[in-house]
Amino acid sequence: MANGEKAIWLAAGLRTPFVGVDGPFARRDSLALSVPVVQAMAPLAHGPIDFAVWGAVVGNLAYANLAREVWLEAKLDPHVPTFTTIMQCSTSMVAAFEAAGMLGSGSRALALVGGVESMTRVQIGLGQNLSDWFRRVVQARDFSQRLSALRKLRPSDIRLFVPEVKNRVTGRSMGEHTEDMAKSWNIGRQEQDELALQGHQRAVAAQDRGFFSDLIIPLDGVTSDHFPRRDTSLEKLGRLKPSFDRVSGRGTLTAGNSSPLTDGAAGLWVATEEGLARLPAKTPRARLVDFEIAAVDIFTEGLLMAPVSAIPRILARRGLKFDDIALWEIHEAFSAQVLCHIKGLEDKNFVREKAGVEHTFGKFPRERMNPNGGSVALGHPFAATGARILSQAIKELAGMPEGSRAIVSICADGGLGSVALLEN
Repeated sequence: MANGEKAIWLAAGLRTPFVGVDGPFARRDSLALSVPVVQAMAPLAHGPIDFAVWGAVVGNLAYANLAREVWLEAKLDPHVPTFTTIMQCSTSMVAAFEAAGMLGSGSRALALVGGVESMTRVQIGLGQNLSDWFRRVVQARDFSQRLSALRKLRPSDIRLFVPEVKNRVTGRSMGEHTEDMAKSWNIGRQEQDELALQGHQRAVAAQDRGFFSDLIIPLDGVTSDHFPRRDTSLEKLGRLKPSFDRVSGRGTLTAGNSSPLTDGAAGLWVATEEGLARLPAKTPRARLVDFEIAAVDIFTEGLLMAPVSAIPRILARRGLKFDDIALWEIHEAFSAQVLCHIKGLEDKNFVREKAGVEHTFGKFPRERMNPNGGSVALGHPFAATGARILSQAIKELAGMPEGSRAIVSICADGGLGSVALLEN
């Protein structure tokens, strides 16, 4: 992709290890998880960082602009503009797209983007009526007004707002929606567990050969992701009970084939040629050739199916087939969701109807997908996943022949999706 006549590049960033809730990062909120990442990345730039974009899906009332709070808490140059963005699980990927659109204009050449999630330290709030009542009590000017306000509290107003991993409109969890998708696309338990097992095996192999060593910074004594399991097997996965559909007898999504609740933060560089020269020469990089964002009707089309519309549009626009893509990095919210995507991408009628293009792409090359593990095995701190998966793709792509391409895809709550086309 070029902004004007300037090519835009993505360069691999750094991230924390990804760990489970109530684990070693339990004392760190989103701010405290983010600061070490930007503190590790910022000194790598030999020259100015022109701006930064950061995001989190689960908000905190203390941070109106999380990106700015992270930057200032990290004691970095206060003259660098910083702003917060959000698009659910696509947050830090969309941050990269936003940065790409801003670079090349004026003197802007280098941006630091990323995201974070602390699923341990989720803030509970007062219900709206209770908040209104409390505000009236606090603002009362004298005892009489305060007493009058106190008397107006009704038992039905005493409610807390507890954030949940659910869609607000439907009131249903991502897993419940994906169970519907799995049933609609006839995705069985066996193939979900097989994909999950493959992800763990590939993630462990990547850990063993040091693939993640220059992508992860140690934090609080943790040096690697906690989720990849060496000892898992199809037998062990097969013994797990359904997590989201426990009553129909047809539930197939389990803790073993779903991404775990995760604490972690991740960053990424976005640059023009000029900005790229400010980074260490050995930093893996790839050109952002094109990107697409898409949305679907969550009531009729499948909550997490938007990438199946976005991917064909990019390929058709660029005259590419599946085999022209050397690397596929597809975010695994659930193994079932990935398998639904593959079936959708191979369905000519579905692609024509949903993406609005003719299917000339061939058979999807599963063997080229997620070679170093995906979110089921590595973890999924919502807003950090985009930067994680892009950095991972960029590093893998860097070891391929020049001119190799990658598709990086993320589905997101609300029926949203984002896809990037990269080339080394």
